[in-house]
Amino acid sequence: MSKQPPIAARTVVSGVQKMTPSEAFVETLVAQGVTEIFGIMGSAFMDAMDIFAPAGIRLIPVVHEQGAAHMADGYARVSGRHGVVIGQNGPGISNCVTAIAAAYWAHSPVVIVTPETGTMGMGLGGFQECNQLPMFEEFTKYQGHVNNPRRMAEFTARCFDRALAEMGPTQLNIPRDFFYGEIECEIPAPQRLERGPGGERSLDEAAELLASARFPVILSGGGVVMADGVDECRALAERLGAPVVNSYLHNDSFPASHPLWCGPLGYQGSKAAMKLIARADVVLALGSRLGPFGTLPQHGMDYWPKNAKIVQVDADHRMLGLVKKISVGLCGDAKAAAAALARRLAGRALACDATRAERAQQVADEKAAWEKELSEWTHERDPYSLEVIDEAQREGGGWLHPRQVLRELERAMPPRAMVSTDIGNINSVANSYLRFEEPRSFFAPMSFGNCGYALPTIVGAKAAAPHRPAIAYAGDGAWTMSMSETMTCVRHGIPVTAVVFHNRQWGAEKKNQVDFYDRRFVAGELDRQDFAAIARAMGAEAIVVRRLEDVGPALRRAVDLQMNHGKTCVIEVMCTRELGDPFRRDALSKPVRFLEKYRRYV
Repeated sequence: MSKQPPIAARTVVSGVQKMTPSEAFVETLVAQGVTEIFGIMGSAFMDAMDIFAPAGIRLIPVVHEQGAAHMADGYARVSGRHGVVIGQNGPGISNCVTAIAAAYWAHSPVVIVTPETGTMGMGLGGFQECNQLPMFEEFTKYQGHVNNPRRMAEFTARCFDRALAEMGPTQLNIPRDFFYGEIECEIPAPQRLERGPGGERSLDEAAELLASARFPVILSGGGVVMADGVDECRALAERLGAPVVNSYLHNDSFPASHPLWCGPLGYQGSKAAMKLIARADVVLALGSRLGPFGTLPQHGMDYWPKNAKIVQVDADHRMLGLVKKISVGLCGDAKAAAAALARRLAGRALACDATRAERAQQVADEKAAWEKELSEWTHERDPYSLEVIDEAQREGGGWLHPRQVLRELERAMPPRAMVSTDIGNINSVANSYLRFEEPRSFFAPMSFGNCGYALPTIVGAKAAAPHRPAIAYAGDGAWTMSMSETMTCVRHGIPVTAVVFHNRQWGAEKKNQVDFYDRRFVAGELDRQDFAAIARAMGAEAIVVRRLEDVGPALRRAVDLQMNHGKTCVIEVMCTRELGDPFRRDALSKPVRFLEKYRRYV
């Protein structure tokens, strides 16, 4: 391996100076505090890449550009800073689309730098030429196209400023010949938006609704995490004596040890949370867009309160009232809004004060009942799952029930752990078992729901917070889409722990074939690969788990390897083919056939 040049002190040039466009680009990155970039090297930006290291910027090479963009997402979500991804024009950039879409729905301030075909070759159908702006248009908050080398610093700074201001990905598109030449420019200072709590009248109206509520419930969303507003949310909840539920896949938006915490809503969420929010007369949706998938019926319960007044707080005014009818909408920062509401309620007589003790008891009772049910819910109980359990037993054992595995992983989870989950059946069931004490700890592909998310995202998170344990959950189908990034961990000293649930199937879609297609299985089975051997071949450690009592020790061993020895470890858990609830019960129905030759299948 070639020796890297020493990292220079990070000083930003000031005033108008002569420089190359590459230098203007890199100096603007320095001004914005960029220290890591994820991607694959390419000739399109090599002139700028040549001066990354002297500027104190580490380029982390990956195996595939989709992984790079997921890493930038994880990096941004943990650090609250920009995550940056770059690649070769054409195929290197198009490989990033899926991951940028996931970052968009996670509201991550990711900046994707997209070097483009040179200006003199555009439109000629040359090598690696494509129109790179339209492909990201739907999944970015702002697209900056450098139309003149002298504007390099201007557009670069604007993309970084907008990513934080708009809370989402931005794209910086640069014709590759614009990195060269000589210009005079000034490096812009970063602009940071100061967010307020919302309008005074709206705050007053929201405070009045909360003061009159008999059974207030707070829904703590991703906006609470992004605003670093957990303490303010806690203080407001304690003032109201209000149960707090997490919005879907934001289990880290309120500490799980707090008596008022009730767990997540949405797919495979907490029954306690659902039963308690169903009793609400006022819901404060704090930092949540109230996405449709996160409020759908679950566990046979249509739990969303039909007659409750809803106060919604979101930094994006376009989200207010978009999904649910609201009584008051606050366009503001979740942290500032919670603090402003708490000030308005301080010292006031509240209607909910009279029922505080009763409500606290209901919270405790519902949580205890749900914990008991989870502990006793050792396997899926639908007829198909019972059949495959019997089949596994006839094969001689060695197959573990996923729910039992998830419970053991929960018990062995180290303090301050960061966990990413992929999409899929077992990972979704994990929603019931993942609890956190601090924000910026839980990462999932959100509404985009793409496979191959968990491993690269947790690699980016680890790069941002090397002092915290980093753990990825993935099913065997999703794992194979990104497992090659294990080599990135080994090559570049970014140790993580991956738990692979090996059940030899595409479980979520197979459940749909069970429930809606009379068990006509098509393309759902996966061959039995030796993922532990593959991990070792890539230079990682590996542990195979076939007994329930080995689950906890395996996780503790893997985390020890990560934190104390700098090693990545893959835990391959051999699971039965049990299936949880279908993913899209809301989007499927029994098939109808009109052609005679297909009728025999109905």
